[in-house]
Amino acid sequence: MSSSDRPAVLHFDHNGFRVISPGYHVICAVSGEPIPLELLRYWSVTRQEAYASPELATQRLLGKA
Repeated sequence: MSSSDRPAVLHFDHNGFRVISPGYHVICAVSGEPIPLELLRYWSVTRQEAYASPELATQRLLGKA
């Protein structure tokens, strides 16, 4: 399996993220859709989760997802 086929493992910080295991994308914690790393903009440091959009991040953080 190439790195483009598997999700990356990241550690999310307030100002960015660190790649723990290489990959091309991460999986949105709400929708389950892959998010290419170059498009990743939304995550939770506390939950260590990625989100595909600000709407999905808000849903998760408000407990609606």
